[in-house]
Amino acid sequence: MWYSFWRSRERFSLDELRYLTDQLTKVQDVNDANKDFVIEALRSIAELITYGDQHNLAFFEYFMENQVMGEFVRILKISKTITISIQLLQTMSIMIQNLKNEHAIYYMFSNEHISFLITYSFDFHNEELLSYYISFLRAISGKLNKNTISLLIKTQDEEIVSFPLYVEGIRFAFHEESMVRTAVRALTLNVYHVGDESVNKYVASPPHDDYFLSLVKYLQEQCQTLIRLVLDAVKNNSLESTSAILSAADEIEDNLYYISDVISAGIPDVGRLITDAILKHLIFPMLLPSIGKEAVREEKVVSVTSLYLLCCILRIVKIKDLANIVAAALLCHQETCTPGSMLKLNGHISADNAESGEGQKIDNADHNQELLQAICEVSVSDVSSLSQSPLKDESLQKDFNSSQWTLREALLSYVTSGDDDRVFGSLSLLATLLQTKELDELMLDSLGILPQRKQHKKLLLQALVGEGSGEEQLFSRESNSMKDGITNDLDGYLHRLHDQYGVSCSLSEVEVCPLAHRFQVLDALVSVFVRSNISAETLWDGGWLLRQLLPCGEAEFNKVHLKLLQDSYNNCTHRFLAETRGVWADLLISIVMEEWKKCKRAIEASSPRGDPRRLLFPKKKPVSEEVIPIETSIAAGERMFEMVKVFILLHQLQVFALGRPLPDQPTILPPFETPEESRAKISELDASGPKPGMEIKIVDGVPCRISFERGKERHFCFLALSIGTYGWLILTEELPVKPGCGIIRVCAPLAGCDPKVDEKHARWLHIRIRPSTFLHTNAVDKSSGHGKMKTSPLIDGRWTLAFRNEASCKSALSMVLEEMCSQSKEVERRLQPLLELETDYGDSEVLP
Repeated sequence: MWYSFWRSRERFSLDELRYLTDQLTKVQDVNDANKDFVIEALRSIAELITYGDQHNLAFFEYFMENQVMGEFVRILKISKTITISIQLLQTMSIMIQNLKNEHAIYYMFSNEHISFLITYSFDFHNEELLSYYISFLRAISGKLNKNTISLLIKTQDEEIVSFPLYVEGIRFAFHEESMVRTAVRALTLNVYHVGDESVNKYVASPPHDDYFLSLVKYLQEQCQTLIRLVLDAVKNNSLESTSAILSAADEIEDNLYYISDVISAGIPDVGRLITDAILKHLIFPMLLPSIGKEAVREEKVVSVTSLYLLCCILRIVKIKDLANIVAAALLCHQETCTPGSMLKLNGHISADNAESGEGQKIDNADHNQELLQAICEVSVSDVSSLSQSPLKDESLQKDFNSSQWTLREALLSYVTSGDDDRVFGSLSLLATLLQTKELDELMLDSLGILPQRKQHKKLLLQALVGEGSGEEQLFSRESNSMKDGITNDLDGYLHRLHDQYGVSCSLSEVEVCPLAHRFQVLDALVSVFVRSNISAETLWDGGWLLRQLLPCGEAEFNKVHLKLLQDSYNNCTHRFLAETRGVWADLLISIVMEEWKKCKRAIEASSPRGDPRRLLFPKKKPVSEEVIPIETSIAAGERMFEMVKVFILLHQLQVFALGRPLPDQPTILPPFETPEESRAKISELDASGPKPGMEIKIVDGVPCRISFERGKERHFCFLALSIGTYGWLILTEELPVKPGCGIIRVCAPLAGCDPKVDEKHARWLHIRIRPSTFLHTNAVDKSSGHGKMKTSPLIDGRWTLAFRNEASCKSALSMVLEEMCSQSKEVERRLQPLLELETDYGDSEVLP
């Protein structure tokens, strides 16, 4: 047999296919002696059928006439080795994937051999075999359409009673191997997107509808795992768990995108099943209740992680009912959003719901159950300890110390009084709701976050179609028809909250006052710009949200808002002015120019800049405090960078509040011509700055000694020079052949040098040597997680210059201070228009 198999024949020929088939029919038992031949024959037949499908239809005709599929099944039955099963599945997958001829595909699916292979009892303990089996199922699903899918189902009385491909596939939906899960998801999506009504009914009917409940419970378990990882990271106060947290977040988002793809198939019952499951098993028992937790640090971590998860769900899962029911729940009191019947969830997927080939199931450990119970035990008593926004109008005041605190009010209280994570999380959720296209505009209005461009468009449309009194509606702050519309829609969602999800919240208990709610949101946003303990990144997101709500500028602010914004801006201006004399004065203008463009893009963008994943990482000390001594120039640079970002945001908000267009570039004066009498001009130093090896004239140079290596003292001439906003400390070696000239050997930045005469040795001058640039902490290696620097942070150097006498030392110190003053004055001069922004609002009409 072996000699005849390897005899010379044309490889891609009908004779070759005929020969291989004949040899297979002669195999009566597969053993160690002939298994290699069988494997090679199966592989070669797949290759020939694929070739024939594209070049010669006679190949597949022979395949059909001689019932080669039947031979495949026979070989499988008589085989006792896994390698034959693997090769057969691979052969079938290759053939199915590569067949283009519609007639050939119909033949493959129309006989019982495919169903036999789908339902065959393979030994799935072998991971390689399972992988090929799942690939085989996925290959079949890739050829599904409204015609072919009917060949893979069994019906009775026009009802589907059997669909092996789907049923066998979802057995492995929650397998521990991600490649298997991915393949099963592709298979199910191929089934759902066929659009066959009978199949849609089949997958959405018991017991197969349990798959969607299992899917959400699997998501619930992933969320519990993420919360536990974040809690552990906080307790251990380390970054080692960063990769695990990112991996868990990726898994959750992948699962949500899959759910979104399932919904996009347009099967109404499936959308309803998923909506109910997400609300009953995730949002109501886990996420919404945790928003109000504040008693201990761990509960705060749970709440900000829950805010991240809510943002993910609303951003990814596009379901109208889901978005609107969540929005309605935010208007309810906190204690009503934890249905008692939901506190006993075990997060377990039974074998009946998600049975695998190994009888696998998603088994939540006891600590998961305890975590879920801890999340569900909501206490609102601690929320009352949060200070209230001083901006609230007296007519809108209510007893926030009572238990009647709504989730919407809790979010706003975090904006006004929470730490940076709470502020960012709350702003992220509000921004996500505002951007959720599935959310009714009336619901957005009731939350107080309807973008004003949409509000004006809606009222104009109502006026044009004659609903109500057109002009009165368009220019009134709140029309009766608007209230009625909100009331009717909200009442419907509140009834569903009670009837379907056990949330007892009636319309009489919910305040429907869009205008009041809008000003409460505005109050909270303005208050956050006044706070000094909020990061610039978070404030930029607040600026984006404010720009969405108030595109018209000053007319939308009241006098208190304008006063607070102006006072905050003035305070920040004083700190900004101090930086013109600071450690990084020479880089201040370039940083302002760059951050101005970034800030403008951020607040005018279609979506906020901040990444909600920031909520998943424990709050760390700034790098300047964590790995860099607080007195170093790098720490000063971090503080300066943060302050500049805040100043630019407040400056742009001032322009916005004044109703002026925001320029693309900040108003900065051009460089001033260097005076002829300056040291730099006399030294013939140009604007490109000094470089080692360059020759310059020594003007007011002071001879000194310095040792860069122990025991090796060198003699130099010390100079301090400045050109415009730049300045340098220079050590030169005098040229014997050219008196008054020297060669630059060492140079360093002038700004931040902090010159000091030694207290014990009056001839010694200590100078800090700052790095020429610094790597801001935003420049992180994203692949290694949040907060990890690509390189070690730069550190400061130190020069100790020894002069001939005290007078020389004082002369050198005076030269350094004079040049530093000249440099600072030029920086301040160029920035003066930015510092003198006209913020007089005059007699403009503003809301009282």
